[in-house]
Amino acid sequence: MRSDGEDLERSLTLPGAVTLNLLDMIGVGPFLTLPLLLAAMGGPQAMVGWVLGALLAACDGLVWAELGAAMPEAGGTYHYLTEMFPGAWGRWLSFLFVFQVCFSAPLSVASGCIGLAQYGGFLRPGWVTQGTVHGLRMGSYSFGVTAGRSTALAIAALVLAVVLLYRRLERMRRVATAMLAVVLGTIGWAMLTGLLYGHWSRVVAFPAGAWRLDHGFLAGLGSAMLVATYDYWGYYNVTFLGGEAREPGRTIPRAVLLSIGLVALLYVGLNASVLAVLGSPAILAAQNIEARRALLSEMMRVAYSPAWGAAVGMWLGRLAAVLVMVTAFASIFSLLLGYSRIPYAAARDGNFPAIFARLHPRGRFPYVSLLVLAAGACVFCFFSLADVIAALVVLRIVLQFGLQQVGVIALRLRRPEMRRPFRMWLYPLPPLVALAGFGYIVVSRPGFHRELFLAGFVALAGTMVFGARTIFLQYFRG
Repeated sequence: MRSDGEDLERSLTLPGAVTLNLLDMIGVGPFLTLPLLLAAMGGPQAMVGWVLGALLAACDGLVWAELGAAMPEAGGTYHYLTEMFPGAWGRWLSFLFVFQVCFSAPLSVASGCIGLAQYGGFLRPGWVTQGTVHGLRMGSYSFGVTAGRSTALAIAALVLAVVLLYRRLERMRRVATAMLAVVLGTIGWAMLTGLLYGHWSRVVAFPAGAWRLDHGFLAGLGSAMLVATYDYWGYYNVTFLGGEAREPGRTIPRAVLLSIGLVALLYVGLNASVLAVLGSPAILAAQNIEARRALLSEMMRVAYSPAWGAAVGMWLGRLAAVLVMVTAFASIFSLLLGYSRIPYAAARDGNFPAIFARLHPRGRFPYVSLLVLAAGACVFCFFSLADVIAALVVLRIVLQFGLQQVGVIALRLRRPEMRRPFRMWLYPLPPLVALAGFGYIVVSRPGFHRELFLAGFVALAGTMVFGARTIFLQYFRG
């Protein structure tokens, strides 16, 4: 296995790593998915999904921290699977992981693009007008394809992100830092608004029977945790840039764990503030009227209009929409940056088409991988946000997270002498809890078989491509 350090520069420090992780984690998700979270359980008791989601992220983050410190190379999970499952099994699983990244990474990027476009509708309602073209069905998996101005706006944001990423990593630090300042400023403003104009009794205004532990509660909790899991994901982004991290044994674990802790606090504060101003019934009603409603903008309009007048309230709502759009764009930027290193790493290792190993002659970044993932994200911008999130979470759990949590235990047993600059706390509880939590998210929701079908389809297709490629290479080498 060749070292990525030959071509990639180790210029990523801890502040830069935390910045990129936070940009990845705090996308448009928390500003858009609260109605989905509340609808899953019928009231503010759904906030328990945020708490359990944070605990699940912490358990999984400890797995990433140990593996990232021990194997700091570009590609993250690709290299981990090769080490955890040696021989033909590892080569197949690592290829399968990279193959699913060609689906899950564009899905993740597209979710940010779609959310950005939906908030654009608060600025100009005409930007979100789009009709369903037609529904598609693949076995038991069905979804709708839409097109219109909203899709065009989403794709335009994606193109701009690619343009900004066409440069060296070290030259993007100022851009990333500026975007993070906007992200944190937006959340801080929302929390301050909640403190000044919110009614905090609404945060705990639970409906009758909210805590009855029946089948409906457990199924709703699974759906709420799916949304929370989507919003927390991104703490591992630094591991995909492991080949560019300075002192990776210290930088990677600290970046992962600091990111989870900071984001957990910000998310709970943000969503509690929104609930304090709007209340659960108003948010659920808004979702039923218009699924694309800009929640934070509506919060600002409702909070400031009584005291400052309707015109000022609307102006501040539009300002919030602009800030959330910048936040979503920052997430798109960070996601493309991290994920573009995965196919590159596999191609460098000879386990993916060689074209993905090409680096830009001046910027020294994997431009082919970047462009291919961006093209896939353009396609997924035509799908609904709910379909994109569900497909992304289940696909990633089945074909990445589950394998990694089993593999870290196998690696501990098989190679106890391996150098581990960071060893996860309370081993083996973190991977076991993560496996149980992710498994619950997958199977507890009504209709979960739809996303499992998609994951099975991707796994089968990837296995067939891997087999055909292996036979082809053996034939020509022979």
